[in-house]
Amino acid sequence: MQSKVKPKTFFISTFYKCFALKNLERLEISFREELKKRKIIGTVVLTPEGINSTIAASNKLSLNHGIRFIEKFTGNLVIKNSSSNKQPFKKLKIKKREEIVPSGFNLNLNNHEGKYIEPKDWQEFISQKNVVTIDVRNDYEIEVGTFKNSLSPKTKNFREFNKFIKENKKKLSKKKLAIFCTGGIRCEKASILFENNGLKDVHQLSGGILNFFEKEEDKEKWKGECFVFDDRVTVKTNLKPGNYLQCYACRRPLSQKDLFKKEYVKGVSCHKCLNEKSDEDRKRYAERQKQLNNGL
Repeated sequence: MQSKVKPKTFFISTFYKCFALKNLERLEISFREELKKRKIIGTVVLTPEGINSTIAASNKLSLNHGIRFIEKFTGNLVIKNSSSNKQPFKKLKIKKREEIVPSGFNLNLNNHEGKYIEPKDWQEFISQKNVVTIDVRNDYEIEVGTFKNSLSPKTKNFREFNKFIKENKKKLSKKKLAIFCTGGIRCEKASILFENNGLKDVHQLSGGILNFFEKEEDKEKWKGECFVFDDRVTVKTNLKPGNYLQCYACRRPLSQKDLFKKEYVKGVSCHKCLNEKSDEDRKRYAERQKQLNNGL
């Protein structure tokens, strides 16, 4: 009787840090060389505002060594850890960008001190009557899961978030605001946008949803799964891969039920993007999917 092959475990670390980061070209070369040597995959975003990253490896010690190398240039990092039996990334990508999160505004993160709520205190904090809880993420992420009774800004991307603040400033002006996102980085910019609009009583979930999942056993106020920007698509509250797949035409998450909708064609379209893409786009996606099916 043949023994089953034990699936490979990938150890995943997510982190960001806001500070004045210089010599991006040199860092890109150094990080790529070191992380490739240690067989680390994932995405590292380098910007003048700091670093934002999720990386993974099948060897936990190798991943830890890679992080220690990065910390030589960044100082200590706050790491959110998870694991998966599914490979979360296809390869290593190191990107240089102008903003750590695209906002369309020149926001000074280096001198900003936010008000942080630790995961153990978060659910009690958002239960207060004078607190409005706001999900800083995009609409397709919120659709997958969010904290109960939280307000959705109904944005397609973070560049639209300032418009949401301006439209709701009067309604929110006398409230205490509790904001959250996946790993915490969008809240760093969102809190400044709120302050720039005169809303000062803003508190953010330290380390975001992923930190809450990792640190807090009682997750009574969370409903659903959490969208992540890697091949796991979503994670459950225990940080194991979730039940969603991804449309490779629009990159949005799809439930198992969505796969049975007539608009869904693997690698080509789904009900969320059918009217957003042209016939030419779909022909291109279909050809790409054909090549993937043939192992090219």
